[in-house]
Amino acid sequence: MRALTARHLDPGSWLGELLFGLIMTLTFTLGAGIVIEEEGREGVRTMLVAILGCNLAWGIIDGVLYVLGRAFERGRLRRIAATARASTDDATAQALIAGELDEVLAPVTAEADRQRLYAAMLDSLRTREPVANRITSEDVRGGLAAGWLVFACSFPAILPFLFLDDLYVALRISNVILITLMFLAGYQLAKRHTLARPWVAGALLMLAGVFLVAIAIPLGG
Repeated sequence: MRALTARHLDPGSWLGELLFGLIMTLTFTLGAGIVIEEEGREGVRTMLVAILGCNLAWGIIDGVLYVLGRAFERGRLRRIAATARASTDDATAQALIAGELDEVLAPVTAEADRQRLYAAMLDSLRTREPVANRITSEDVRGGLAAGWLVFACSFPAILPFLFLDDLYVALRISNVILITLMFLAGYQLAKRHTLARPWVAGALLMLAGVFLVAIAIPLGG
């Protein structure tokens, strides 16, 4: 799952989609104990169908929103570029560019270096024709990756019910798997992409996920 989605989603998006899918699945499994006790196998079947259907629906929704979000972000940047291009005051135009890039570049560059870079970018904007904002194949692949990631979070919850006859034990193992995946996601992302301590990041993400599930269940999520 990681290999299929990492090519098309940045680490932050990957983590967000994964956590969303796990939280949604966990809200079903944590609240299903009473249903399983009352309805047995039929209750399990209903729960599993609900998990798959809900995650599939939200995977589709998330995928579409991802594509629209990418198109909107490009449109926003095109507007900033067009405003800078049309400005007759170089200082004002460079301030627009700086407002977009300073947060990223300020920690690793000197002020004078950034100003030279912004001036060069402004010259480039004024000599290039604006590119039309169209939905690209990469947008679509990113949307498919986001949707698949949410839907795929259903599968770990289902596995215990395929191999265990004791429904209550299968349910608890399913819960443990989902919570463990939250920890592992935080651990791996911190280890690969940040300076945070992986164990701390994993524990915090796991606690945050469980806390959000605890909020969602009584609110009808």
